[in-house]
Amino acid sequence: MTIACGDFRATSRMSRRCLLRAGTAGLAGLALPSLLRAAANPGARAPAKHILFLHQFGGPSHLDTFDMKPDAPDGIRGEFSPIATNQPDLRVSEHLPRFATVVDRFAQIRSVHHKMRNHNSATYYSLTGHAPLLDDIRLRDTQELYPAYGSTVARLAPSDDPAIPSFMAFPHVMRDGSVTPGQHASFLGKAYDPFFIGQDPNRKNFRLPELTLPDKLSLDRLDDRRGLQRLIDSQTDLMSWSETAQGIDAFYDRALTMLASPRVKRAFDLSEEPDRLRDEYGRTTYGQSCLLARRLLEAGVRFVSVYFSPTIGGPKGGWDTHGDNFNQLKNKLLPMTDQTVPTLIRDMAARGLLDETLIVWMGEFGRTPRVTNTKQFGPNGRDHWPNCYTVLMAGGGITPGAIHGASDRIGAYPAIDAVTPDDVAATMFWALGIDPATEVRDTLGRPLPIAAGQPITSIFS
Repeated sequence: MTIACGDFRATSRMSRRCLLRAGTAGLAGLALPSLLRAAANPGARAPAKHILFLHQFGGPSHLDTFDMKPDAPDGIRGEFSPIATNQPDLRVSEHLPRFATVVDRFAQIRSVHHKMRNHNSATYYSLTGHAPLLDDIRLRDTQELYPAYGSTVARLAPSDDPAIPSFMAFPHVMRDGSVTPGQHASFLGKAYDPFFIGQDPNRKNFRLPELTLPDKLSLDRLDDRRGLQRLIDSQTDLMSWSETAQGIDAFYDRALTMLASPRVKRAFDLSEEPDRLRDEYGRTTYGQSCLLARRLLEAGVRFVSVYFSPTIGGPKGGWDTHGDNFNQLKNKLLPMTDQTVPTLIRDMAARGLLDETLIVWMGEFGRTPRVTNTKQFGPNGRDHWPNCYTVLMAGGGITPGAIHGASDRIGAYPAIDAVTPDDVAATMFWALGIDPATEVRDTLGRPLPIAAGQPITSIFS
């Protein structure tokens, strides 16, 4: 749910009695053993307090970034040369020179694989850790699909301060024809939707008008109005409300709490940052979004998702490089990544925030080992390749420089220690101290584990 969405502005009213029913219904959504296990699992290790999820829509080429194959045959190894990094025997693309100086802070998972070849189905898998039943480009959001990672975290391990959102996402809604599923709370209910920020943090006048009261309306007066609304609701003695109405009402209460929090409003004021640092992050939507993410994590937000682009490719799109792969990478995608992500890592480390924040950098799949030449997309492209690709993690208890798994000699398939997005999901929950086997209930009351995989504990210290 966005802060400024239509549902929020047309908030339905709900009685105090219904509010109580909504509270108990929320607990009923978890089986009691699972609730206790999620809240206080003695075997769970919690090196991280926050997660920053950097999703690279479109699918980055692993062979042209972090898992290069310079000895592969012509037509596979590509046009880029590897360069040395500050980690012995580790190479990255020549177009990631700044990344080469911080790559030793990352763990690399080089053997991620699955079977989803379409963007909407593969991205849903990467946003939830659960594969859809069908690999269909027409996959749409429904209540039967799983919630976003951040929604699950908001349900099981919310932020300590009620004025601080547990899950925030920005600056894009991802679409491939239709809105890509997996960006919302689904069957967990609208109360666990992200606070979505649709404005561009790189705009000169970036602000959140939703967190600014009209000049003639004080917070006390607004609170009085809310109290009057509840009094009227209590007199109507409504017997039941839909889950949507309950979630919207809870969302409205949280928004009022945020209005009263100087800490939240200050986190959105990027003008507090030195111009030099803002320049280092990059005066791009992605660069300033990552800077905003750092400020929100400092304020106490538990889970932040930053989406690289709203679409899979094109001038304002992401990593879908079916044609002209190498020019797209070296002229736009890699320079932007090389400026922003290393700056983020150094900035968070300098502030002591990296140790308590798990940063996850991933797309929905990799790109084909063989360079393609098609009539539709043109020469020098790479197509979708879910059979093997790389995911990066940093901070949050990660062993710096760790590498899990490996691809074969041409980067086509895992050679050892293959993992799936299910395991990546389990790793994130485990890092926050949430048992991946914890069950939630869908709209039919069926108990479902939040992650079907196993945490990749070998990359943690």
